[in-house]
Amino acid sequence: MSLHIASFPAHFEIWLGAFLTLCIFSFLYKDNPFYRFAEHLFVGVSAGYYIILNFWTVIVPNLWEPLVKAWGNAQGHTGMMSLFLPRLGDYRIFLVLPGVLGLMLFSRFFGRIGWLSRWSLAVILGVYAGIRTTGAAQADFVAQVQGSLQPLWVAGHLGTSLNAIIFTVGLVTSLLFFFYSREHKGSLGVASKLGIYFLMVSFGAGYGYTVMSRISLLIGRFQFLLEDWLGLK
Repeated sequence: MSLHIASFPAHFEIWLGAFLTLCIFSFLYKDNPFYRFAEHLFVGVSAGYYIILNFWTVIVPNLWEPLVKAWGNAQGHTGMMSLFLPRLGDYRIFLVLPGVLGLMLFSRFFGRIGWLSRWSLAVILGVYAGIRTTGAAQADFVAQVQGSLQPLWVAGHLGTSLNAIIFTVGLVTSLLFFFYSREHKGSLGVASKLGIYFLMVSFGAGYGYTVMSRISLLIGRFQFLLEDWLGLK
């Protein structure tokens, strides 16, 4: 076992990663200052990283650069007038409006004019709801309906046919479980109970997939500690 003590400066990143990993693992014992330090550091670094990332990948290419090009195409004006009167018909000048709305969000830091941020939030929520409504309907509802329209029997492919039949039965019975216009008795009760089984299998599969992904991350951390930090290979 080699701890790379002699080459500590060259492996500072590995030692720092190992220290922060152990700080997070310390929560398994109980809440402690080391865990809170690593947690706050992670949240702060992540927030700063995404702020810079969004600035250079969203604001600069979608707002700043188009406005600079619009002002650069000003014609018929010289001096300071060319900065405020872009070429007639250049739609990019209207990007000033979302830019102003974005700046209004920061008015929440100033008590007296904090109400200005409500206008920006109202626009964001309204536009987002409109986009998500059509997007979710097309991506989720329509796609699921199209995916459920499949033949129940495919000649020469018993496995495919059996899968289609099970899928159709699960789809219909799961939908019947959410049919509340009638009491779940008789054939409807049997179908809805079968739908519960299909739903439980679906939830269990989703939960199992989540656990597997988290276990994969845990294995990666143990490999980092044992191989990269402690040198056990």
